[in-house]
Amino acid sequence: MKVRLLVIGTRPDDWVRDAVALYLARLPAHLKPELVEIPLSLRSSGGDPAIAKAKEGQRILQRLKPGDFVVALDERGKGWSSVELAREVERWQNHQPSVALVIGGPEGLSDDVIHRADQSWSLSALVFPHGLARVIVVEQLYRAWTILQGHPYHKI
Repeated sequence: MKVRLLVIGTRPDDWVRDAVALYLARLPAHLKPELVEIPLSLRSSGGDPAIAKAKEGQRILQRLKPGDFVVALDERGKGWSSVELAREVERWQNHQPSVALVIGGPEGLSDDVIHRADQSWSLSALVFPHGLARVIVVEQLYRAWTILQGHPYHKI
């Protein structure tokens, strides 16, 4: 299975890059997502945020491949426990040759991206900064892998 993490934003803080790199280094090759950073649309005072979100959505859709199983990170999506996520990852491994996990910009994902998505995943009822969402997604992929391997990283 090939995994890609498509994210809006090309200049995360150093702590985000460091944390993502830490978990990427721990993941096995078949689960290690390729990080695809997509430029944030310019925002100006008085500008319409919906226009920026729509432009970002178009850039995301352009980067998706026809066979991608798309998982949109969205606060309205399904919230999974770590064990439930591990089951989802196992299903993806068994049935999806290519998975794209998508994190939107400050206004979230456009309706076009949400409609293209095969699944929507909510990290929490809380809303996180996009850099932190990157870290959480990669850490949870690592955690899911450890659960599937019976590794003691996941303690409940």
